[in-house]
Amino acid sequence: MAVPEIIPIAHEPDYRTDTIGRYADGQFLASVTYAFPQGYTIGDDWEEHKRLYAVLHRFDHEGRHLDSDIGYAGTYAAQQQHPEGDGSVMARAEARMAALLDGLPEREYGDIAIRPFQLMVDGVLFGLVVEHHDRESGDGDGDGEDSEGEGEDDWAELHPDQLGFYAPWDGLYDT
Repeated sequence: MAVPEIIPIAHEPDYRTDTIGRYADGQFLASVTYAFPQGYTIGDDWEEHKRLYAVLHRFDHEGRHLDSDIGYAGTYAAQQQHPEGDGSVMARAEARMAALLDGLPEREYGDIAIRPFQLMVDGVLFGLVVEHHDRESGDGDGDGEDSEGEGEDDWAELHPDQLGFYAPWDGLYDT
């Protein structure tokens, strides 16, 4: 099944989509999320490369991406060195996200429906990106189908949060 033009995302309080909803000028999707830069291969120093961001994406009422505010808070290594208190990396990210959300007039948490979009910040992919199963490689039987991907639908992945949305397109996701 093809990915729809507008993808619903269900609001789940106290879980990964608890900071999404609508505001006076449209819709929003916010999160605090860790990410590696694209192409990074995990090595012994991975803690220095895993970055924490406070993210706020804004959309118009029809789900078109308007803009994003993406703030780097620090590394996983820095969070491990100072895990508690207002100066911790996590506390800084959460405070920034709260300030961004407070700046949305008439904010109400709830379900949203947005169009795919993507942008790069600090070498990290952010957005709701349509993903496709590899149907080109084939399984060697000449039918052009890959036996592992056979019958599987395409999906949309929220990056870098790693939330996958798929048919029946009811707003629920897998991690």
